[in-house]
Amino acid sequence: MARTKEFDPQAALQAALELFWARGYEATTMADLVEHLGIGRASIYATFGNKHELYLRALDRYLETREPGLVEELSAPGPALPAVRALVRRFAAEATADRERLNGCFVTNSAAELGPHDTVVARRVELSWEQIETLLHGALARARAGGELPDDRDPKALARMLLVLLQGIRVVGKASSDPGRVLDATEQALALLD
Repeated sequence: MARTKEFDPQAALQAALELFWARGYEATTMADLVEHLGIGRASIYATFGNKHELYLRALDRYLETREPGLVEELSAPGPALPAVRALVRRFAAEATADRERLNGCFVTNSAAELGPHDTVVARRVELSWEQIETLLHGALARARAGGELPDDRDPKALARMLLVLLQGIRVVGKASSDPGRVLDATEQALALLD
């Protein structure tokens, strides 16, 4: 008869996510995971697979839960440009808040640490960025069609610029003790939407 799990796999996955998010992939050892999750190495392997597989599941969990309202924010009826501006300013505020600044964004962290040499992680990061870019593009296209954005502005190019800005905000916000750097850059980029 199979043994029942003596731990909550979802709680363990959340704990793994938090540890990977705080330390990164390379700096997190299996011993760290055993200690932080409070379960044995064999149970980790049996439930989640190896460290890399656990990391991928943690990244997937983050992607599923991090920005649940993003679609609604950027596709709500009415003027689209205020929603785009609010989103960019929210990212900047999060990146400069002490608690948020310490860990940064798990997707951005994954891109920087593993993206250059881990094609599986890079693909997940790319899918996340494609989703954000698509949502921004849709909102900016609506803004141009509604007269909020000048006709000579390219919604796709602006969406890509904002995506890169958002990722840069997250990197600089994590590493810099000067919030003005992020906040000034944010406002300069948003001025391009006028």
